[in-house]
Amino acid sequence: MEIRQQLKHYQSRVDNHLENCLPSESIDPLLQESMRYSLFNGGKRVRPALVYLVNQILGGTDEAADNAAAAIECIHSYSLVHDDLPAMDDDDLRRGKPTCHIAYDEATAILAGDALQCLAFELLANDQQQSADSKIKLIQLLSQASGHGGMVVGQSFDLRHVGKPLTLEQLEAMHQHKTGALLLCAVHMGAACGPRVSKEQLDALTRYALAIGLAFQVQDDILDIEGDSETIGKPQGSDLELNKPTYPALLGLEGAKLKLTKLHHEAIEALTIFNENAEPLRALADFIVRRDH
Repeated sequence: MEIRQQLKHYQSRVDNHLENCLPSESIDPLLQESMRYSLFNGGKRVRPALVYLVNQILGGTDEAADNAAAAIECIHSYSLVHDDLPAMDDDDLRRGKPTCHIAYDEATAILAGDALQCLAFELLANDQQQSADSKIKLIQLLSQASGHGGMVVGQSFDLRHVGKPLTLEQLEAMHQHKTGALLLCAVHMGAACGPRVSKEQLDALTRYALAIGLAFQVQDDILDIEGDSETIGKPQGSDLELNKPTYPALLGLEGAKLKLTKLHHEAIEALTIFNENAEPLRALADFIVRRDH
């Protein structure tokens, strides 16, 4: 199965699981509606796919990874809702659709994000496929990756440095937290859902995740320059207009492309110990660096 087919397969799987996990009744149906709007907005579900694929190559089952995959997508979706708010990135479009606060209002968007964040940890805490120790491990991984030591601090650092010069080390540290932390977490959660993983395997998967985490952001920055609004789902050149620190701004467009190629090679090299079993992860690395949106 080619990687695009696999992504569609896992997108469908995690979407079905999320549909079954979302509340069916509420005293405020608008909150449920805005949660669904934010979750089911055309994302490729790369993070859930990573959970499934890593779990798979380590001998696990998709059933064992369902809640972890759904939980990390809830966190990712909540972060996008909040990032788009006027107080942060102030974006009107997300994947070609009005952002949550535009489709509804700011207060509803904030609450939808809050609810999705809580749902993520509810899914992990109630996971009947995992032991108590495994549930604690999964909750620990996701909370650390999404909080003050991970995604949130990356976003905070980004907001504080708009229009300010950054070194390459600062830029990489920012994106290792803002974007890379959840991708690394997806890999670690996939490993935690499986029956076994050696230290050597986990180290290799960590190197892979760190490389694709940065590659994901470098490609985003390149697409902000070379993509078009309809394809990338947000205003083309929005990062440039906001004077946000990016890899092309620091390295030049060609330098950023060379950086992307280097990270791609690092990701592929990290998977050597898995032989042909890791072919889906290699294909995912190819997809990340070659995607057009």
